[in-house]
Amino acid sequence: MTATPAPPGPPSADPGASAGATAPAAPRPPRPRRAPAPWWRRPWIGPLALVTAAFLVLSLPPYLTLDPAASRVPLHEGNPLHYPLLIGHILFGTVALVTCCLQVWPWLRRRHPAVHRWSGRLYVFAGVLPGAPLALASSILGQQGLSQQVGNSVLSLLWFAFAVAGWRAARRRDFAAHREWMVRGFALTFSIVANRPWIVICTLLALPQLDTVYGGSEAVMVQSVAGASVWLSWLVNLFIAEWWLRRRARPARPRRTVRV
Repeated sequence: MTATPAPPGPPSADPGASAGATAPAAPRPPRPRRAPAPWWRRPWIGPLALVTAAFLVLSLPPYLTLDPAASRVPLHEGNPLHYPLLIGHILFGTVALVTCCLQVWPWLRRRHPAVHRWSGRLYVFAGVLPGAPLALASSILGQQGLSQQVGNSVLSLLWFAFAVAGWRAARRRDFAAHREWMVRGFALTFSIVANRPWIVICTLLALPQLDTVYGGSEAVMVQSVAGASVWLSWLVNLFIAEWWLRRRARPARPRRTVRV
């Protein structure tokens, strides 16, 4: 006698259950974004402001008297325009230094965007754009040798070009490119501050060679030191800025999982 087959039961609620299929995993909830650090937790904001203030306090007073005899930069005796060009560059450069500190302050940029925009306009139109051509003119008239003239001239042209590129990027609302150009401009703006320690370092390196390489002439040694410090002050700053930009743009490496 043969058994009668049982009637088919109701269809399974999970068609893939018989095939061993698993249900797709639920999407992970997005990670909560960490709140940006307050301005007092930015370890470089305070030192940057202090260094800028100290530099201006030590460097500006001789030029506020408008006395060419007090100039710390050797003047072109045959061209009376050298000193006015230098004074103009220093005044506009001071505006660029102060407003550049405001531009790179993340807390101010985030909490007070209007102040950030206006300080950016001052940086470009009352700082770099008038200050760079004056720096170029005074560099050509410089009295510390060809290396110093060429180094400061290239710096002035790049300073002008970076400010224009950053402003145009902001106008077309390409804020990623704007930020990159402003970081490069920041590096060049603060090359004048970096120039002071580079002068000390280059002088210490040149002193042992005073009697050999420079023939005992301190004037020749000072000229060489001035040229080297000019190039180092903005090239090293710019290299650091480019490294920092590339480092931030690099995708994070996946963490390795250790199997037990």
